[in-house]
Amino acid sequence: MEATAIQPQSYPRTTPEGWSHTPQDRLIVALDVPSAHLALDLVDRLEGTCRWVKVGLELYCAAGNVLIDTLRSRDLHVFLDLKLHDIPNTVAGAVRTLSNVGASLLTIHAAGGEAMLLAAAEAASIHAQSPQLLAVTVLTSMDAAQLAGIGLMVEPAVQVLRLAHLAQTSGIDGLVCSAEEIEPVRTSLGFAPFLVVPGIRPTGTSIDDQRRIATPRDAIQRGASMLVVGRPITQAGNPAQAAQAILNDMARPA
Repeated sequence: MEATAIQPQSYPRTTPEGWSHTPQDRLIVALDVPSAHLALDLVDRLEGTCRWVKVGLELYCAAGNVLIDTLRSRDLHVFLDLKLHDIPNTVAGAVRTLSNVGASLLTIHAAGGEAMLLAAAEAASIHAQSPQLLAVTVLTSMDAAQLAGIGLMVEPAVQVLRLAHLAQTSGIDGLVCSAEEIEPVRTSLGFAPFLVVPGIRPTGTSIDDQRRIATPRDAIQRGASMLVVGRPITQAGNPAQAAQAILNDMARPA
């Protein structure tokens, strides 16, 4: 049974192609597998429950743009999660190259700095078919101790807000953050940023290598625009059933 639409208090300023308030258009299934064959097999096992999939660095390196074409031919929207992070000229060039591959969302690292973010935003603005850019703030696998290990003596929420402001003022409309930072970001920046939230774990499932997590319902109620879910769906005995349970949880009223 298809889950009902979710009605949040406000709307993001910009939304990618294929997005709506229905749970099916707000759940991204992470195809974190090493080959196109395994990715398409997983898509078949989802049995049409989901309309969005994530292609990450491992899968993109293995299968490239051909896989994106195939996924699009199956009426799926693609979140291309490459987390670009390099000098401004290189990232701008990569964004231009990726503008016509058919992805709806593309990630870059906010930690690349203002010049890199501005260059990426300018490169994306040139092409009408460019994916919407999302700035990754702090990876959901990192906590305060891991940030300290790379010289950042701050809580994750502080660093997320710092990078979120930088991304917004640099012309990047979307952000990637954990569920723990949704409310601080919304309080500080309002509902303008499009927020994509990984680290989603249904009640009773393993947290794996994630640190800052939430259930699907909690993340939606806090103000997430979209959720990214991998192993709780892809490693389930019945991925379609697991995905539908998450969709139902997303649609539950507060």
